[in-house]
Amino acid sequence: MTRPLLIGIAGGTGSGKSTVARKIADGLPPDSVAVIDHDSYYRDRSDLPYDTRATLNYDHPDALDNDLLVEHLEALREGRGVDVPIYDFKSHGREPKRRRVEPPRILIVEGILVFVEERVRRLLDVKVFVDTDADIRVFRRIRRDLEQRGRSFQQVREQYYATVRPMHLQFVEPSKRWADLIVPEGGDNHIAIDLILGKLRHVLG
Repeated sequence: MTRPLLIGIAGGTGSGKSTVARKIADGLPPDSVAVIDHDSYYRDRSDLPYDTRATLNYDHPDALDNDLLVEHLEALREGRGVDVPIYDFKSHGREPKRRRVEPPRILIVEGILVFVEERVRRLLDVKVFVDTDADIRVFRRIRRDLEQRGRSFQQVREQYYATVRPMHLQFVEPSKRWADLIVPEGGDNHIAIDLILGKLRHVLG
């Protein structure tokens, strides 16, 4: 089979990178594309008490099991399926079950730190950075954590100042320089998404 085309989509928390990934996937034949979230590869720290897990720095590259991600990406490039972890953001731990992903024609890998790890970057054929203003990103983050992850506003605020913002400035924002394409305003940038889809449909041929 033809080696999968790997597309990395990075950007700050709340930038709209998941929306961009979803719109690209929705614009392609379902059997030709798969999406892997970098967040699925958070290290399993279920050995720690919940209160301790809740205070860990999840925005640092060391919080992610990049060894396993690289192993999975290499396997998919070679035509072998993988079992992707499923991470529970409410309990801060991995679920026992896994999600099976078979090699697609196009594989999208998305996450805030996708471009930070050099071994991951080397495997990506196309790198897209979603660039959205900080005030929009933080409001999206607050809404998501309150509505989907069971956090209180105080927890969201403390985490944002303690780790989210510092790690964005230290790791996420500088990783923009590795991008082949920068997409302002995320999923609302219909022109950029249409251009990307046009290229990918040509690749699928």
